[in-house]
Amino acid sequence: MRTRHPNYRRLKIHRNYTVKDIARLFGIHKNTVWQWIKAGLPTIDDRRPKLVLGCQLIDFLRARRARRKRPCQPGEIYCVRCHVPKFPAGGMAEYRPINEKIGNLTGICPDCNSMMYRCASLAKLGEIREEMDITFPQALRHIGEISQPCVNSDLRGDVRP
Repeated sequence: MRTRHPNYRRLKIHRNYTVKDIARLFGIHKNTVWQWIKAGLPTIDDRRPKLVLGCQLIDFLRARRARRKRPCQPGEIYCVRCHVPKFPAGGMAEYRPINEKIGNLTGICPDCNSMMYRCASLAKLGEIREEMDITFPQALRHIGEISQPCVNSDLRGDVRP
């Protein structure tokens, strides 16, 4: 199990972990754990094998994840390519509902022209709408709702060998 964001919920707070235990638990290389220790992960003492308290490792991983979060303000959508929340190009976005309560906002990054996505609840769409123009695309009609349905098909009656 290799993961980019280690799940700190798998740790026990009253247990000591060696570097090898941590690497095996998260499916990461032991050098990654050594880099965490150099970056400030506290150890029990300076002796070998290095031991890390579970509660300190949980605190370290939570703080590490919190530092990397980039919360979006109303009207901003996170650009994955630029790694920064931005206002979409032209101040326009499209809302596509997932269910009756939430949906996805889609916009274009003004700098790199890539697509940006943000999950937004329908209840909070009002405050986002103050910052940008949001369009709601109409769904295509079902064939049963059309009075004279047309079948656009490239299938032919003849069979080719």
